[in-house]
Amino acid sequence: MKRQEHRVYGIGNPLIDIIVSVEEQDITDLGIHKGTMALISKDRMEELLQLSKERQTSYSCGGSCPNTIIALASLGVDATLAGKVGSDENGVIYRTRLKELGVHDELVVTKEEMTGSTVILITPDSERSMNTFLGANRLYAETDVEEQTVAQADFFHFTGYMWDTQSQQAAIMKALGIAKSNQTVVSFDLADPFAVGRYREPFIKLITEYCDIVYANREEARILFDNYDPYECCRSMGKLCRTAIVKNGKKGSYISHEGKIISIPVKGPVVPVDTTGAGDVYAAGFLYGQYHDFSIEESGIIASILAGEIITQRGAQFSNEKAAQLRQLFASGAWRTL
Repeated sequence: MKRQEHRVYGIGNPLIDIIVSVEEQDITDLGIHKGTMALISKDRMEELLQLSKERQTSYSCGGSCPNTIIALASLGVDATLAGKVGSDENGVIYRTRLKELGVHDELVVTKEEMTGSTVILITPDSERSMNTFLGANRLYAETDVEEQTVAQADFFHFTGYMWDTQSQQAAIMKALGIAKSNQTVVSFDLADPFAVGRYREPFIKLITEYCDIVYANREEARILFDNYDPYECCRSMGKLCRTAIVKNGKKGSYISHEGKIISIPVKGPVVPVDTTGAGDVYAAGFLYGQYHDFSIEESGIIASILAGEIITQRGAQFSNEKAAQLRQLFASGAWRTL
């Protein structure tokens, strides 16, 4: 039996985000493909950490699914994060920060590997290039999944980043089986073009067999369906699951729900300060709307508003003050006039 209140449960990669302001030449010199996420070795991480010491840098809790869960918790949603961290200082910092943010913590601690981290390089055009050392995340396994929590959840959220090790894949498949048996709504964010390129067929199978809500940006959708038209990609994905969302950057987004496609306008600045976490927060906004039983279109508008807000600042999390303002905005209904 479900808990009386709603609940969102996420399994993801808890990562310490190290956000660094760089120049275009830095990206070129490092041989990085701008705007994507790359999994890197310890040696590469050490090279990037050396660069970060020479540039403007900030730190925060990160990871795609964690960003979504943290955003939901900041808006007053009962949200839980599962994953794996190391028994090191960064692991302690991460868990302490989650508690401060009001996120329920089901993180598992291991002594076998250090806590994962991501160096996010921000160029002057606000584009972000993510370089991730998964660390302890790689070891998250099906034995770490809390079956009762997944079964009691109303929404289970995960991302394509969880497909990078067989151990993580097994954990997600176990959670998906539990979710399907308990009528938990499954929310899946493709999250990265390279992940879609590597796992295109498994992702299509996942979407078709398990997912209720699926998010993709235009590049991820293009790779998934070999089509450059975001609208047509949304239509194609909408044939595979109940609710399909394709984010089209400055042009807004498309949502296909039970075969009907809705166009959602962009809400936010033309020139962003930092696009880090915009997609993650979009997913949080949509789940926030569904959590509060808003319509699909209303949920899309809320998602667009939140994504528009997050790109006006550095980093992927709202300050306590901004989160309070947003809670008031949505509680008052004033968001409908924006």
